[in-house]
Amino acid sequence: MKVIFRVDASLEMGTGHVMRCLALAQVLKENGVNTEFICRKHKGNLIDKIRSSGFHTHELELSGESETDNKLAHSSWLGVTQQKDTDDCINILKVEKIDWLIVDHYGLDEQWQKSLKPYYGKLMVIDDLADRQFYCDILLNQNLGSHKDNYENKVPKGCELLLGCEYALLRPEFSKLRNQALEKRKNTKEIKNILVFMGGGENNITYDILKQLDDRFNIVVVLGKSSPCNEKIQRYAQGKNIKVIVEADNMARLMLEADLAIGAGGSTSWERCCLGLPTILYMTANNQREVVKNLEQLGSVILAGSLKHDLQEIMSDFSLWQGMSNKSQVICDGLGVKRIKSIVDIL
Repeated sequence: MKVIFRVDASLEMGTGHVMRCLALAQVLKENGVNTEFICRKHKGNLIDKIRSSGFHTHELELSGESETDNKLAHSSWLGVTQQKDTDDCINILKVEKIDWLIVDHYGLDEQWQKSLKPYYGKLMVIDDLADRQFYCDILLNQNLGSHKDNYENKVPKGCELLLGCEYALLRPEFSKLRNQALEKRKNTKEIKNILVFMGGGENNITYDILKQLDDRFNIVVVLGKSSPCNEKIQRYAQGKNIKVIVEADNMARLMLEADLAIGAGGSTSWERCCLGLPTILYMTANNQREVVKNLEQLGSVILAGSLKHDLQEIMSDFSLWQGMSNKSQVICDGLGVKRIKSIVDIL
């Protein structure tokens, strides 16, 4: 079986799309599936990371003056028109018809998917927004609160919908550490260790957060390789109780060791939930709105207001922290990639 992922990362869209595709790709590869990627060379791309993970990656060029569509809310994320992306992908796929094409991109819709149909056997779309038309065999929305009604009249008849956090695309390291993490949460009595990660493409939020924290906490900050404020943050951390990690390859371990996370409302939310890690949550993009709302309503996070006040609220009532942890744990068990692998095998 041969599978190709079409996915991008950039400073604007962040790194979460690529990271969740890598989680599924790794499981496919371990089961003998020939797996490759197609990625455009946006600023902040993760092409080197994908290759270092052992996957052949086809690069699509990005012209500095590329024309884009305005058809979709996130058309600009593609960096070119859908037709240009279609042509570029056909040049790659026409060499050998593949069994599965998996696409994770808000800037692509049924126009692209139908045009590429002669070059793949089946198509899976990974989506979060339900804001466009799709032409696919499987549609995956791993988010809390996703419902089949969101996709009524947006997918073809017969499309299989995989909805909810039971299908969250987490790397195997999270499910492996889940029991250890949940046991640790039971025995936690105070907040000592704080993990700050606002996503691979974040701008200035991390720096503002760090200025509101003091040295009573052990703080670990994770930054994306291309985040524009890395040097400023590293300078600020000097002489303080702050450890800065660029391009962490052990996020599950870092979350296990943390007592509290300060993070964004992207796909990292499901990693934190899997390990029962309470979170002060920032909404860093409009497309996170539903995820943030659902997590807050469930009581697994505190939506960031005044950070110092939020911290004080948790620390003065530790039952609040324990409740957040308990409610997070039931959201996601980290086994989504195995469930999806089984479905792909059957179809």
